[in-house]
Amino acid sequence: MKSIAVLGAGKMGEALLSGLVKSGHPTDQLCFTERHQDRAAEVTERLGVRQVDVADAAGVADVLVVAVKPQDIEPLLAVLKSTIRPGALVVSICAGLPTALYEQRLPEHTAVIRVMPNTPMLIGEAMSAISPGRYATEEQLVEVTSMLGAVGRVVRVPEAQQDNVTALSGSGPAYFFYFVEAMIEAGVLLGMSRQLASELIVQSALGAARMLSETGDHPAVLREAVTSPAGTTAMALRELERHRTRAAITDALEAARNRSIELGRINGV
Repeated sequence: MKSIAVLGAGKMGEALLSGLVKSGHPTDQLCFTERHQDRAAEVTERLGVRQVDVADAAGVADVLVVAVKPQDIEPLLAVLKSTIRPGALVVSICAGLPTALYEQRLPEHTAVIRVMPNTPMLIGEAMSAISPGRYATEEQLVEVTSMLGAVGRVVRVPEAQQDNVTALSGSGPAYFFYFVEAMIEAGVLLGMSRQLASELIVQSALGAARMLSETGDHPAVLREAVTSPAGTTAMALRELERHRTRAAITDALEAARNRSIELGRINGV
C-alpha cells in the first residue's frame, strides 16, 4: 500500500483523507501537514491520521498531494525541492497551477499529475479531472484514479483542458448553489416559508440530477418534457431567456477560466 501525504488539511485535503480512510487505506500509511495547530488537532481527532511537517512528509511519502492555496505554493515548493524523496509522485489539486510549475521547481524528472476536483468530495461525490505531466506514467495515472475514486468519479483530460474544467466542474457546485439559493428566495417572496421552499427545491434538484444521470437524455429533451405549450414552465423559461441567462452563464464560465489561467501566470508559468 502506497504511503500518501496530504500537504494542506483544508476542506479538500481533509475530504480526501476521509475518503481514503473510509475506503480502507491504513491510517499508518497516511499523514498530513497543516500550519494551524487547532485545525491539525481536529483532523487527527476525527480521522486518526498523524500530522507531520512538510520535510518529513516529503522524505517518506510515495505520493504527495498538494492541497494548499495557489498563493502558498512557492514556499512549499522551496521545501520540497530539497526534501522530496526520489521517485515520489506529486499530485496537485491546486486550481490553476500547471504541471510545468512543479517540474520547473522540483528535481528533474519528478512525476506530477494535475487534478481538478470539486467540493462534493466532502460527501464522496466529487467530479475530478486528472492530467499527467511530462514524467507521469500510466501506472501512476491508474493509482491516482483509484485514490480519487474513494471520493467520487474521475476522468482523464488533456492538461490544455484543465482551465476549462476548473471553470465548469471545479467551480460548478457554486453555480448550482447560487441558483438554488435564488429559487428559495423567490419561493419566500411568493409567500412560502423558507423551510418549505428549501425542501421543495433541494429535492427537485436531486431528482433532476438523477434523471440526467440515469436516463442519459440530453438536458433539452428533459426540459421539453416538462414544458407544455403556453404553460407555467414555458412562461418561466421565457423570462430566463429575456434576461439572457444562457449568455450570463457563458460569460461567468469564461471569467472563471480566465482566472484559472491567470493563477498559473502569477506563479511564473
